[in-house]
Amino acid sequence: MTQRTLVLLKPDTVRRGLVGQVLARFEAKGLTLVAMQLRHVDAELADTHYAEHVERDFYPPLRDFVTSGPLVALVLEGDEAIEVVRSLNGATDGRKAAPGTIRGDLALSNRENLVHGSDSTESAEREIGIWFPDL
Repeated sequence: MTQRTLVLLKPDTVRRGLVGQVLARFEAKGLTLVAMQLRHVDAELADTHYAEHVERDFYPPLRDFVTSGPLVALVLEGDEAIEVVRSLNGATDGRKAAPGTIRGDLALSNRENLVHGSDSTESAEREIGIWFPDL
């Protein structure tokens, strides 16, 4: 089933010059780039995107991180795109992610874990609407 999903290449990806390498992994897996934009995220956008986490203890440092520099927001499309992206991303904690995944090979910590991918069809629709309302 063809799906669309939101992917964020977080500020650590941009800062470390890994955007091309990470994007190439998605493209090599057959996913199609539908939209892409370099963005500076403000607190309001971060809070909207991470609405379910705003009241959690870990959220303020996450908001600080995601607003710390530019990130690349993109929409990818392909067969089972949501599951494929999450599999390529690897476990959230880069220190525990399997080798061969983006986080397993490149992430330095749990917070600075390079990428975000929508976790469900519903999340993908909501998140794409936040980041790319014209799609």
